[in-house]
Amino acid sequence: MTITVPSALKLLAVALLLPLATSPIQAQDWAKSRLDASPRHHEYVPLKHGGRTVQAFVIYPEVKTKAPVIVLIHEIFGLSDWAKEMADELAAQGFIVIAPDLLTGFGPNGGNSDAFTSMDATTKAVSGLDAAVVTADLDAAADYAKKIPAGNGKIATVGFCWGGGKSFAFATHRKDLSAAFVFYGPGPSDVTTITAPVYGFYAGNDARIGATIPATTEAMKAAGKKYDPVTYEGAGHGFMRAGEAPDASPANKAAREQGFTRLVTLIKEMKTAPTASNPTHNKTVAAKKPAAPAIHCHDSSLQMAASL
Repeated sequence: MTITVPSALKLLAVALLLPLATSPIQAQDWAKSRLDASPRHHEYVPLKHGGRTVQAFVIYPEVKTKAPVIVLIHEIFGLSDWAKEMADELAAQGFIVIAPDLLTGFGPNGGNSDAFTSMDATTKAVSGLDAAVVTADLDAAADYAKKIPAGNGKIATVGFCWGGGKSFAFATHRKDLSAAFVFYGPGPSDVTTITAPVYGFYAGNDARIGATIPATTEAMKAAGKKYDPVTYEGAGHGFMRAGEAPDASPANKAAREQGFTRLVTLIKEMKTAPTASNPTHNKTVAAKKPAAPAIHCHDSSLQMAASL
């Protein structure tokens, strides 16, 4: 059989992409390299509740005083290298971070996030998680956070993408949160039971999530809850991850830097007693450079291979 040059090139491209498409989404070399270079102490802790044990990645800051504890809720990609690297970056700012692997036991052969071999399988598994089980897992993480001797009594949730929506939803259930931070995740249908202030971080080029903000704002205002959403113009969904990747667009990089600075500042300003009666307001942060195409947290190298 004779293979023309264009066909050969296509086959080569598919061959090069195949390892990316079939390797775990958790394997993000640039994030893993940064995590491996971290001087901070990290460990895996089993969180037991009922008959279930959830594995959690815990990382400590290098500080002398007691610190706030952050429960980090991963994206729809599971507890990826980026999620752990993000936890390390927050620890570098003086916070203790607990990142539960919500796919614990749900992977192939009863494995965790790192047992999945494709992005599609991981996202389907996360999407199919039972909401009650997720809440119970997060409760176990929050309970552990309250008991950490190095913690100062303040706990908050920080969630990204799928985890952003879970961070918002968990605030309707958990009454001892000092704050809930929501990165490009939708709000719950009922916000009346929220007691902690909620801070939103949204992308300008993300119509799917952006369309939910007005209704969430109205619901939070009507319920007398504090909700402070900020939209980063020009950025795409998933900008906290995409904005620090080696090929980050200028808009995503700027949104990531501004969002991270805002997050750290707000955590440092958290009060022990939650408040929920301040008026809501919405701000927009303009991008300094032209908008780049949106990068979504569901983008897949499989799609690239299929287009060849």
